Amino acid sequence: MAGKFFVDTNILVYAYDRLAGMKHQRARDLTERLWKANAGALSTQVLQELCVSLQREVANPASLEKIREIVRTYVSWHIVVNTPESIMRALEIEERYKISFRDALIVQAAEKSGASILYSEDLATGQIFGSIQVVNPLL
Repeated sequence: MAGKFFVDTNILVYAYDRLAGMKHQRARDLTERLWKANAGALSTQVLQELCVSLQREVANPASLEKIREIVRTYVSWHIVVNTPESIMRALEIEERYKISFRDALIVQAAEKSGASILYSEDLATGQIFGSIQVVNPLL
């Protein structure tokens, strides 16, 4: 596993949601491989969405203490901080590829991180955005 690999929020949520069955196991395996290879990349958007999802969108919500612990562990990954320039680039991506702004912001962060692969369940696996290819690791 060489280079950086950007991980979308849904994959991280499944990695912690033990009630997600096979999706949990596949997401967990992926994140463990990325940890070992020091190859994971995220954005501030992903971390923000992860906090909300683990509090409100999983069957067994995590405590704030647990969420803080999870976020602290990901600080060692490559983190892309969204800036006003990020917003402008995401608007260009949204227009060019006809995707939602949220997804365009994820794509621009993957691009900015230098990743060649964007792991996501939300975007179509195999889809290409410039130098970024989407892979759904849950299939």
